[in-house]
Amino acid sequence: MLSLQACSQSPEQISGEAQLQQSVLDYVNQYRRGRGLAPLKMMPLITAEALKHSKNMADGRVDFGHDGFDGRADRLMSQIEQSNAIAENVAYGKFSAQEVVNRWIQSAGHRKNIEGKFNLTGVGIIKRNDGYIYFTQIFLNK
Repeated sequence: MLSLQACSQSPEQISGEAQLQQSVLDYVNQYRRGRGLAPLKMMPLITAEALKHSKNMADGRVDFGHDGFDGRADRLMSQIEQSNAIAENVAYGKFSAQEVVNRWIQSAGHRKNIEGKFNLTGVGIIKRNDGYIYFTQIFLNK
């Protein structure tokens, strides 16, 4: 059961989440490079959608998972010209960036997204007051 706590953020939390966000991207790109795949480029528009979904999950507005993915996909693909593929990974827990990426890699479906034919990404991270962190990474090909 999820706690329905408010998700106010201090400047320290925002800074820490930005570092976590960059670390998730770095670990995903390190994995991709190790398999001969091009690194993903962070795009602010995609990050904003990922962050909104993480916040909605953390606040209990939506269940943990991919609720609303079709809407996120439609919004992004209509705003990013020539986009042709989109996918999403989510996670929550008290994980470091490396731990969450490793867990995704160990899961066939999540690994498929990480290894997919994508060139853009956005990572949204929200840390609740109880220490649980909600991660959303959206992958897009343009």
